[in-house]
Amino acid sequence: MQKASDGRVAVVTEVSDQMFATFIQSEQPVLIDFWATWCAPCRMLSPVVAELAEELQGKLVVGKLNVDDNPRTAAQYGIMSIPTLLIFQKGEVVRQVVGFLPKRQLQAKLADLLPAN
Repeated sequence: MQKASDGRVAVVTEVSDQMFATFIQSEQPVLIDFWATWCAPCRMLSPVVAELAEELQGKLVVGKLNVDDNPRTAAQYGIMSIPTLLIFQKGEVVRQVVGFLPKRQLQAKLADLLPAN
């Protein structure tokens, strides 16, 4: 878990190679942030992802996968640059975002995938 910008706890799950296949199987869209500790743009994106996780709790499942610690999943999905965000619906990739995006632009990339209510 991480803190959102206002100090509240956001629900972001650390995902591993071992649990990945199960984690992406959800009725809700699933956003996975592929990152590494040494990656400056990843560190810039992390609080944005945490804020979205908190704001969209109940509509979006959010996880982070460290590519250094979990190379199998990163290779399986062809992650060549980080940060990369993959958005899954029912276990299938429906959208990919590579690089840092400001919160508003990331919200726009997610908007049509989220439930209306």
